[in-house]
Amino acid sequence: MFGKKEKPESKPGFIKRLRARINKGDNWLTYDLANLVPGGEIDEDVLEELESLLVMADVGVDTTELIIADLQKSLARNELKDLDALRAQLERSLLSILKPAEKPLVIEKPDGPFVILMVGVNGAGKTTTIGKLARRLKDDGHSVMLAAGDTFRAAAVEQLQAWGERNDVPVIAQQSGADPAAVIFDAWQAAKARNIDVLLVDTAGRLQNQVGLMDELQKMKRVVARHDETAPHEIMLVLDSSQGQNALVQAEKFHEALGLTGITVTKLDGSAKGGILFAIANRLQVPVRFIGIGEAVDDMQPFRADEFVSALLATGNRDQ
Repeated sequence: MFGKKEKPESKPGFIKRLRARINKGDNWLTYDLANLVPGGEIDEDVLEELESLLVMADVGVDTTELIIADLQKSLARNELKDLDALRAQLERSLLSILKPAEKPLVIEKPDGPFVILMVGVNGAGKTTTIGKLARRLKDDGHSVMLAAGDTFRAAAVEQLQAWGERNDVPVIAQQSGADPAAVIFDAWQAAKARNIDVLLVDTAGRLQNQVGLMDELQKMKRVVARHDETAPHEIMLVLDSSQGQNALVQAEKFHEALGLTGITVTKLDGSAKGGILFAIANRLQVPVRFIGIGEAVDDMQPFRADEFVSALLATGNRDQ
C-alpha cells in the first residue's frame, strides 16, 4: 500500500522573494535604521550618515540630495521625533521618486504587430528577459513571435530559439553575421502575414565600438518604421542592476540614441543594492516596466513602487 503523496512545497510569493533577495549583504537595504539612531534622537548627524549610505547604495548624488533635503525639511519642522517617523518620511521620499516610473506595459494592437525592440549590453539578461516576457504575453492571451536580431553572437540565436521552443512561439532567424535589419524586415512581414499580436526583437549588445552599436540599432528602428510609422511601439532597455552607476550611464546613452520608452531591471537577486532604480527614475523619467530577481519565469514581475520600497526598507526578520 502506497503512502499519501506529499504536497509540493509552496513557493514564496514574489514580494517575499524580492525582499529576501535584495536584502543580501551589508548595505543600506539591510542596515537597520535603528543602528543610525542608537540614542533614538534624529539630528543632522543621522541624516548625514544616511546620506552616505544612500550614495553607496547607488542612489546617486543628485537623487540622494533630493531625499536628504526632504528629510531636512521635516527635521526643521520637528516632525522626525523618533525612528518610526524617520522611516515613514524616508518611505514617502523614496516613493515620490519611484512612483512616476510605475507605468505597466500595455499592448495595444495596431494595424500589424505591436513591435517591442529589446536593447541592452551583452550580459544584462536581455535574451532571457525576452523569453520571460514572451511567456507572460502568451499567458495574457497574445500571440507572440521572436526575431533573432543579434546576429553577431551565434549563442544569442540559439538561446532565443530555445526560449521559442520552450514557450511554443515562432522564431525568425538568419545565419550568423546576417544584417540585423534584414532579420527584422523578414520578421515584421512574417508577423503581419500570420496576424501575430506582438513581435519581440532581440538586438546586439556589443559591436566593435559603441557608435557602431547605436548606428545598427537606429537602422533597425528605421526599418520597422518603414512598415509601420508608429513602430517600434516599445523600445525597452534591459539593465543589470549590479552594474550600479555604470547602468545609469548605459541607460543615458541608449536613451539619447533611441528614445527609450521602458526599462526592465534584472539581477536584483545578486549583489545589487537596488538604489540604481532611484537614480534612473529621477534622471531619465522613463517607465520601469519589470524587475527581475532570478532565472525562473515568475521571477520577473511588473514593477510596483510601493512593493519595491517596502522590500528595501525591510530589516532583519521584520515582515512588513
